[in-house]
Parts: sequence; C-alpha cells; structure tokens
Amino acid sequence: MPPKAKAAGKGRAPAKRKLAEDFPPGEVLTDTGKRAWKLGAPVGQGGFGLLYLADENSAKPVTVDAPYVIKVEPSDNGPLFSELKFYMRAAKPDLIQSWMKSHKLKNLGVPRYWGSGLHERGGKRYRFMVIDRLGTDLQKKFEECGRRFPRKLVLQLGLRLLDILEYIHDHEYVHADIKASNLMLSHTDPNQVYLVDYGLAYRYAPGGVLKEYKEDPKRCHDGTIEFTSIDAHKGTSACRRSDLETLYYCMIQWLCGRLPWEDKLQDPLYVRDSKIRSQENISEFMTKCFSLQDKPDEIQRLMEEVKSLGYHDKPAYEKLRSILQAGLKAIQAKDDGKLDFSAVNGVLSPPAKKTTKRRKATDEAEESETEGSSIKKRRVTKKKEVNGVKKSPKKPQKPRKAPSTENGLSPNPDRCRWGTQTSPGLDRNQKASS
Repeated sequence: MPPKAKAAGKGRAPAKRKLAEDFPPGEVLTDTGKRAWKLGAPVGQGGFGLLYLADENSAKPVTVDAPYVIKVEPSDNGPLFSELKFYMRAAKPDLIQSWMKSHKLKNLGVPRYWGSGLHERGGKRYRFMVIDRLGTDLQKKFEECGRRFPRKLVLQLGLRLLDILEYIHDHEYVHADIKASNLMLSHTDPNQVYLVDYGLAYRYAPGGVLKEYKEDPKRCHDGTIEFTSIDAHKGTSACRRSDLETLYYCMIQWLCGRLPWEDKLQDPLYVRDSKIRSQENISEFMTKCFSLQDKPDEIQRLMEEVKSLGYHDKPAYEKLRSILQAGLKAIQAKDDGKLDFSAVNGVLSPPAKKTTKRRKATDEAEESETEGSSIKKRRVTKKKEVNGVKKSPKKPQKPRKAPSTENGLSPNPDRCRWGTQTSPGLDRNQKASS
C-alpha cells in the first residue's frame, strides 16, 4: 500500500506531489492483463505525471503516429487511480462498442481504456494507464476562430455531447467540468470530438442508488467557475441536470463570445447569483447575450427544459436532441457529420494566450507545464461583502490525505481530482484529473 501523504501545517501551502521521472523511449510496461506496451516520446507533463506516445510492444520503435498514449505517475501520489476507476467502469472498448450498436451510433466521444498497471524502475513504483491518443482541443479552435463558433457547428457539438452525456450518465457518472478545453478532436478524424478530463467526474448513482441532495459549504463553486452549475455553486454533488446546465453555458459562449458574468469571475457568489437570475428569467438572459436577430430559440428551449429537471430526474435526451435538430432546421442546415471551424466573420484570429484555470477555493495550488508554457491553478478568494451582506472568509482547509490503495485502485472512487495538461508539440491528448 502506498504511504499516506502528510498534512501540511496550519497556514502553509499544500506539499507538492512528486513528478514521475522521465522514461526513455522503448521502455516496456506490462499491464494487469499481461499486455506489454512500449513507450515513445513524451508528449506532455501535468501536475503529477507524464504523458507518452505508446504502442503495443514490438521490435519496432514507437512512431509519431502511435495510436495510444500512456499516463504515468509515482504510485504513492494517488491522483491517477480515481480517474482510472471511471475508465475501468465505463470506458472499456467492448462496452462502448455495445452501446454504439444498441443506440445506432457511428461514433461516441469517450476515449477508450486499453489497460493499466504498476511498473517498477530504479527501485521506484509507478502507476500507468493506456488510453486512445487524441488531437487538439476546442479551446484552441475557439481562439483561432476569434472566440465565435458558427451556429451550425455549435448545434452539432451539442448533439455529440448529448450522446456522450447520455452514455456516461447511464454508466452512473456525471462529468461536472464540460468546457472547450476538455473537448478534443480525434487524432485521425477532425470531424469527431471527445469529452476528456474526468478529474471532477462523480459517481452519482453507485449500484443504481442515487446520492441524496446535500449542500456542503466546503465544496461550493467546484469546477471551472464560468461554466459550473448552480448545484456546484451551492456545494452539492453534481447530477445529470448539472452536466446539461454546464453544456448550455458552453454553447452560449461559443455562439456570442462571452457569458455575462465573465467580468467578475473572481467573485464566485456574484457568478452564482447571476446564473440563478438567468434561470429565473431565461428570456431576459438571452436578450443580454444575443441581439434580437441572432437570438437562437433552440438555446432558450434547451434552458427551459433543463430548468424543469429535478435533482434526481433523468433527462429526456431524445427531446433535447430534437430541440437542437430543430435549431439546425431553422437555419436550413443538417448534421452532415462534418465539423466546420471556419470563423464566423471569415477571418481566423491568432491563438490567444491560454487563460488560467479556475478551480474551487479548496483545491491545491498547482503548476502544470507544457513544453515552455505553464498553467497555474490558484485559489478563488470570496469577497467579504455580497449584496450588502458581510461574509466571513473561510479558513484554509487542510489538504486531504491521499487514500490508501491496493493494486493501484482507489478505495473511494466517487471523487476524482487530478489534472493534466499535455503538450501541443506532437498532439494534446486527454487531460486527466483524479
């Protein structure tokens, strides 16, 4: 069993976990199913681990066209096994293939899990996981398009995400962190998009038993603040409606460029209250976001449908799809299977500087480097006074102890907290967090 991490002293920053050491190309890792994998060049580094190109072991070296990536971290760190639980439960290739067949889908944007295990080198143990290799993320595309996506493209992305969410929801999980940087194009097919980074994925119905609604002040504002759901702002665990709410925030931003609360993201209570007001008067909210001639009726209908859902309600996915299909029909378009990332005004913009990720106030401040660039996660500070009511600032929480594990598996897989940023060099694959 890996040793438990020691809690930092009061008032001190959390101790940083160790990074995995670089493995040379050609290193062979054997998973729990006795399948051997050969490492290629590293393609990214996250807060806790490294990402390598990989292929099945053979006499040939791993090339730049390798179809897999392997995530590696020191076994006593702990973050990877939580995400591993999601992949082992819900992302096995035969499980995904069976779902696609039963639902008559040609594609499903969930990366496939191919194996995992423990590897020893130099007297040290490392945990690893093998998944599909993917391409670039939609945040990069969004910036290149001048922070606007065409309406047809947004509706197509919405339809694909409804398929993905129905699948992961049916397998007892919610994603809880949908955003453009967590959506990645296929490495081989630019018309396929995948939902990645299951770092905040939550098992909302273990064994089919729904978790109860319970607000926890210590968990308020979990997720990425501009897109996180009202449920998360209130500190309750994510549910199926939470994912759908986050989805339509993304779609609105892709259509109009920004959300009304983006100027005050440092104030999570302001963001929360703005989202609550948007649900109380959806028509007024749409007027804030769009001009009269550009207002997409299907987005308003989508919001109204999600608003009607209770915490435990199962969404009517087919009805939601029909709403987006009606939007395509209204602009005399159809989902032809092709994703067109042409800029709305016809002029592509240079990629903007990557924005800082905002995680919940209790998250550890970490730095994630990608081939010369760095992404820092910082605490969000709540203001002392909101709407005339004074709020006492919370004392910083002691960092959680890493759970003990056996065979690299987590005893409590319901929460995942590990984030990885990968390199834009060869390609960027799934950013995993557990």
